[in-house]
Amino acid sequence: MFDIIVIGAGVIGSFIARELAKYDANILVFEKENDVGNVTSMANSAIVHSGYDPVPGTLKAKFNVLGNKLYEKTCEELDVKFYKTGSMTVATVEEHLAVLKDLEARAHENGVEVKLLSEQEAKELAPHLNDSVIGALYCPTAGVVDPFNLVVHAMENAIDNGVNLKLNEEVVKIVKTQNGYSVVTNRGEYEAKIIINATGINGDKISDMVTPHHFDITARKGEYYVLDHFDDNFLSMPIFPLPSEKGKGILMTPTSSHNYLVGPSSEFVDEKDDLSTDSLTLKQVKEQASLIMKDIPFNMTIRTFAGNRPTPSTHDFVIEKVDDHFINAVGIESPGLVSAPAIGKYIADELVKELIEFKKKENYTPCVKKYVHMQMLSLEERQKKIKENPKYGHIICKCEYVSEQEILDVMERSCPPHSIKAIKKRVRAGFGRCQGGMCQPLVAKILAKYLNVAISEVNYDELGTNVVKFETKAGDTNE
Repeated sequence: MFDIIVIGAGVIGSFIARELAKYDANILVFEKENDVGNVTSMANSAIVHSGYDPVPGTLKAKFNVLGNKLYEKTCEELDVKFYKTGSMTVATVEEHLAVLKDLEARAHENGVEVKLLSEQEAKELAPHLNDSVIGALYCPTAGVVDPFNLVVHAMENAIDNGVNLKLNEEVVKIVKTQNGYSVVTNRGEYEAKIIINATGINGDKISDMVTPHHFDITARKGEYYVLDHFDDNFLSMPIFPLPSEKGKGILMTPTSSHNYLVGPSSEFVDEKDDLSTDSLTLKQVKEQASLIMKDIPFNMTIRTFAGNRPTPSTHDFVIEKVDDHFINAVGIESPGLVSAPAIGKYIADELVKELIEFKKKENYTPCVKKYVHMQMLSLEERQKKIKENPKYGHIICKCEYVSEQEILDVMERSCPPHSIKAIKKRVRAGFGRCQGGMCQPLVAKILAKYLNVAISEVNYDELGTNVVKFETKAGDTNE
């Protein structure tokens, strides 16, 4: 029997696991996907919100503000790119200025530092703001983060501290037992004293297996443009329109990798796995973004994508102790990314502690072993690395300058990739201008060789997404 089973390895489940790993407990994490952080956690704006927007007194407000304060230290411990850029929410008509003052008051109530800016002050910080912008609310504590490695490194840290992870296991049934619950998956049956539901967009479905239905989670799709690296000085911070009932609106933001995101749209969809994009919605995204920013070079678009947000009927995060053996941590839509470290601490240090008292480990470490990031090294440091290991000089992805050894390095970590997409998320091979057109075959060969399988068995993403159907000529495809 396990002490704790966490269902879901998105950003929430991974941070819960990381915090629980501080304690001397036998912990298992299930993830139905072929990698951690592979659904909502990888398809979002990657913004670390300041906390000015959530309604005071809500869980969103509480954990947004607490999470924001934890982010700098957390990303340092996990070796994740995080830039505290600040953010601006802009007004384009006179009536909006009063709304900005209301948001300023809300920010103060939430304990968030903000400043109202004049038109001139706003355009000094962001010269490409649309001419119609007449004022802004500036939030200095906002930032941008690498969301892919945030989840991977949080789970890696949990695993390094003793947590067990099982990928490609989907929970199909939960049964009450004398001492907790029995969890039935597509691969087996497991028992635990405590179950934590962190399944995101399917959180209502898992909760219903244990307790009478009391909330719904609906998928709200957002479509984005991704722009290439064209000018690091074009925009230094996220720019938001005024928020509405649909969310924070169609924004533009730099990313931690120096691309730019424009979006998202916000439409409810019936199918929770519907990640399609369409030209009409993307056209509307473009038009709305152009109301707050001018000269957006949409000709630099390298891809479009969509992500689904788990929108709860409660209009707030669903974080609750259902009984003495089951905890819900679901419906974590925006600002969930920034809230995750604080939610993880709350679940581990307060809710679980109320159910079972675990001793803290003496040998727990909050840090991951540092990664080699060749692009972040000086020329001398790069030359030294390449001299020590020539594979650091063998560039696989020429768009993002990713070396063969950097790919091999992540395969040796405790939360390794099992697909081309998983490698892409960790080292950015395939994220550049050609979107893997040049490097994907090389990545597939490296992965096949490492996994000791035929290249036809290598998956792009989930199981069954083979990129090569058969070999066209005899020979070793790994050479």
